[in-house]
Amino acid sequence: MHINSVCVCVCVCCVYVCASVSVCPLLQHPSGLYTGFIKVQLELRRPIHHAGRGRGRGRGGAGPGGVRGERGEAFYLPRGAVNTLHVSSSNTVRQVIEALLNKFTVADNPAKFALYKRWRTDEQEYMCKLSEEEQPLFLRLLSGPNTDTLSFVLRERQTGEVMWDAFSIPELQNFLRILEKEEQEHLAAITERYQAYRHRLQQALTETD
Repeated sequence: MHINSVCVCVCVCCVYVCASVSVCPLLQHPSGLYTGFIKVQLELRRPIHHAGRGRGRGRGGAGPGGVRGERGEAFYLPRGAVNTLHVSSSNTVRQVIEALLNKFTVADNPAKFALYKRWRTDEQEYMCKLSEEEQPLFLRLLSGPNTDTLSFVLRERQTGEVMWDAFSIPELQNFLRILEKEEQEHLAAITERYQAYRHRLQQALTETD
C-alpha cells in the first residue's frame, strides 16, 4: 500500500475505523514531513483550570510575553471524551499535550500530564507512557491505521512521577480532599460488604439452631 493512501487517525474507540482519506487525509510535504489528524482520548481524574479571559496559556501556564495567565474556576473534562488534533510527523508528545491544553484553554502546567499509547492483542489491553520527545503521528505511520494496534490517551502523571512543585497550594489541598473522599467511599464499600457477610453468617447460624 502506498503511504499517501494510508488514512491516519488515532482513536481509542474500537468502533471507530477511518477508511476514507477524505475524512482524515495524510499529506506529504516537500520537506518530507507528513501532516494528518490524530485523536486522543481524555482520561483525566483531577480538575483542571480554565485560563483567565483574554490571556493565553503557554508553557507552564504562561501567556503571551511570558506573563502567567490568570486562572479561572476548576472544572472536570468529560472522562472518555475524544479530541482531534491536526499535527505533523515532527510534533512531539510535549507539543501534542500543549496543543490539547490550549484547545481547551487550560491554564495548568503541561508537566502535570502524560500521553500514553494503548494497544490490544489477543483480547488483552496494554498501556505505556510515551516520552516527551516521541512523535505520535510518526508512531501512527509505523503502526498502521488499526486502532487496536495503537491509540493515544491523555492522563495525569502517575503519583510516583508527579512534579508536585508544578501545583499551587489550593490545587494540592483539593487533591487531598479528593483522596479523602475516595478513601471514605472505599471504606464505606468495604464496611457494607462485610456487613452483608456478617448478616448471611448470622442467618446461617440461626438456621442451624
